Amino acid sequence: MMKFSRIAILLGLVLLFFFGEIALTFSDKGNTFLIEDEEVAFSLKLENSYSDFEVTHIIDKEVEDFLQHWKIKGASVAIAKDEELVYAKGFGYANVEKGEEVKPGHLFRIASVSKLITAAAVMKLYEDGQLDLESYVFGPEGILDTCIFPEYKDPRYGQIKVRHLLNHTGGWSGRYGDPMFNSLYISRKLKIEGDITIDDVIRFTMTRKLAYDPGTKYSYSNLGYAILGRVIEELSHMPYEDYVTLNVLKPAGIHDMHIGGSFKHELYPNEVHYYNVGQQQKAYAIDGSGELVPLEYGGNNISLLGPAGGWVASAPELCKLITAMDGYPGQRDILEKETLEMMIDPEQAGQGLFGWRGVDDHGTWWRTGYFNGSTAMVVRQQDGINWVILFNTSTNKQSRIQRYTSGMMFKAINSVKIWPYLNLFLVDQEMPDPVGPIPETNLNL
Repeated sequence: MMKFSRIAILLGLVLLFFFGEIALTFSDKGNTFLIEDEEVAFSLKLENSYSDFEVTHIIDKEVEDFLQHWKIKGASVAIAKDEELVYAKGFGYANVEKGEEVKPGHLFRIASVSKLITAAAVMKLYEDGQLDLESYVFGPEGILDTCIFPEYKDPRYGQIKVRHLLNHTGGWSGRYGDPMFNSLYISRKLKIEGDITIDDVIRFTMTRKLAYDPGTKYSYSNLGYAILGRVIEELSHMPYEDYVTLNVLKPAGIHDMHIGGSFKHELYPNEVHYYNVGQQQKAYAIDGSGELVPLEYGGNNISLLGPAGGWVASAPELCKLITAMDGYPGQRDILEKETLEMMIDPEQAGQGLFGWRGVDDHGTWWRTGYFNGSTAMVVRQQDGINWVILFNTSTNKQSRIQRYTSGMMFKAINSVKIWPYLNLFLVDQEMPDPVGPIPETNLNL
């Protein structure tokens, strides 16, 4: 009997420890699983010299000339051909003041390219049978039901479906400005001290009427994608970033993408610094200190934007993610072919598409992102080429720089007739002896 009791006690302790760890792992207070992850991102093992080939020198020159013309401090470029990474290089400076040059493993803010990550997570829940695109978001039958958001001024909020958030037809307009960039105003109106949450933004927004009936008119919405982050949390019972990391990024072999911070002291150790060579814009700091700060450092609430615009990534890992959802047969995608086609088909996804910014009749898909201090662009071409370009500088052209960027990149890529025979996604096999120490990255991993 004594022996049985000891066994029962030991078994109880094991179960308590096991389930306690799980609870800590997937709670809002702890990320034990992620902290214990010792995977090193392949992008941190890459050096610019790995992409030094005569056939790609024209790309080097085009990018270097572009940076010089537009006074862009630093950039990172990654190109995949037939699901293999054939080019990955950094250009210019990650930190001008310290003379630190950009390497392929440097992280950049990717702004609205984050929406593509969020859309992929939503569609993963859809494939797993945890979400119906026709489900209502608010109201008694909504995913974020009346227990979370009990009141709203306009009854049409109860008509908003997940689909409407994905394709920007939720019913909001820019009439009152973008609430995701007005956190200080919202905190004052709601008399909130300290950090504002997306729930606070939603509650504030619900005090105002919708501009359109949900599903009837396209109007680009950061708020809609921020709400999708809450939908993901509610259905997965996990923090948004954790769900994306475990179900979208890691299955694609990605280990160094994260939600970024707003202030300079919140940058990751391998994150670039951000610059503005156009008219310097300042705003009151999002922390409520009353200090006027550059928009690129404390003027925008990056973590609040999260699912709509808060991710930071390296160009090679972002290219790997695009390669894992491009529909090409070279490697297994993280989503089924039918799901990927649904995301880019206007007849199924609507004018706003799901995550992507646009498609054309030639099979080219693209997604862009822009903040003060950063610009991002990803493209999936019809010929098996995927490419990513990231800048750490905003210019006088602001988001319009993307038009010139795409022209430069298409010209540079089309100049290459024969691509190098290598796959830098497999840097351990392709380049088994690193030329230097692995740089420090996210201290929480």
